[in-house]
Amino acid sequence: MELIQNNCTPNNTLPISIKELIGKVYECCGIKNKKWAETFECAITNTWIRTLNTHENNTTFVITGDIPAMWLRDSSAQIRPYLLLAKNDPNIANTIAGVLKQQFIYINIDPYANAFNEEPNGAHWDASDKSDVSSAWVWERKFELDSLCYPIQLAWLFYLNTNRTDHFDSSFIQAAKTILNTLQAEQDHANSPYFFTRNCDIPTESLINNGRGTPIKNTGMVWSGFRPSDDACTYHYLVPANMFATVILDYLQKIFTYVIPNKDLKQKAEKLCNDIRKGLIEYGKCTNTEGKEIWAYEVDGLGNKLIMDDSNIPSLLSAPYLGYCAIDDPTYLATRKTILSEENPYYYRGSLAQGIGSNHTPKNYIWPIALCIQGLTTNNKQEKEQILNTLVNIDAGTHMMHEGINVDDSTQFTRPWFSWANMMFCELLLNYYGFNIKI
Repeated sequence: MELIQNNCTPNNTLPISIKELIGKVYECCGIKNKKWAETFECAITNTWIRTLNTHENNTTFVITGDIPAMWLRDSSAQIRPYLLLAKNDPNIANTIAGVLKQQFIYINIDPYANAFNEEPNGAHWDASDKSDVSSAWVWERKFELDSLCYPIQLAWLFYLNTNRTDHFDSSFIQAAKTILNTLQAEQDHANSPYFFTRNCDIPTESLINNGRGTPIKNTGMVWSGFRPSDDACTYHYLVPANMFATVILDYLQKIFTYVIPNKDLKQKAEKLCNDIRKGLIEYGKCTNTEGKEIWAYEVDGLGNKLIMDDSNIPSLLSAPYLGYCAIDDPTYLATRKTILSEENPYYYRGSLAQGIGSNHTPKNYIWPIALCIQGLTTNNKQEKEQILNTLVNIDAGTHMMHEGINVDDSTQFTRPWFSWANMMFCELLLNYYGFNIKI
């Protein structure tokens, strides 16, 4: 696998509306927070100019950064802050619609894949990958439940923020059917055809048991092979991903009731949503070391539960951001306190920063994405300010966010070009100054 740096075909010049937003941010930041504004300008410009490529068929391919592929999850998050401008800027709105069009095409090609190629060129992360289906469009075929949630979330938010409905076309309807069928199938993974193996020395890059994963009991929740970090689940009911699934299934119920009425699809989404909610309540909770009820990160329905959180979204920390619960929900607050402490094995403290890391990166590396979510899930403006200051002070002078960063040495980081993290910074800064999309 070969990394690339800023060589995606430029989408076009920067729209005036983005330039005007950058100007507003500089005004808000003033001299005191000038570095915030400089980082915002670099991040929001880089994503628009360097990661988006609109094709003649009006689809928009979104490169993740220094890896030449489009993740369904990353691309949704990369484009989300631009929703702020979409209602009054047709160029931005059409670009987002193009992202959605591309996502629906991909889902209809293979709902189990997490990342895709711009062309059907057979490129892939690892040539040793084996699964039950193969496609020249697929870069990687790790089934991550959230990959099917993010495009529905983006489609709903695009509708809310622009009042446009043209993206709810036949391709969307087919993708929605595909998603519902896939979720239903993975409620009973024992009878699913999906498997995934990779010939490598890193256990979390492949699934055990001939690619089927660890044992589980049917719970009503949906099985996920991998986490949003692209690491294999320890127990395959990933609680935050199932939380996210209930949210987007609510969106589908609204879409198929009020926007494009379809009784059958609405009822199917409703049943799935109810099944997952019941499974979460019955199997998804545990107690922390203080004896308080919290959400587990992963469970298997057989009694095994994992207390931790990962930086990548969906995470337990992100539950209110996803729309699953309120910021002041008691179980969420107890969970938040737990995962923002050493009880979470991926919570690290150092001389420069503290926060949540990931099994995906070295020990003592924290992720800006998790810091951004920490800021976006609190009403404490002082906490948001502290996080923004931390983020711009650990960028190694690049004015860019990275994947993981050493808590004691910011020059040690992974992924020099990680657009998802860049846009999460933009979203947090905009939130700090009261610029929020409609949700």
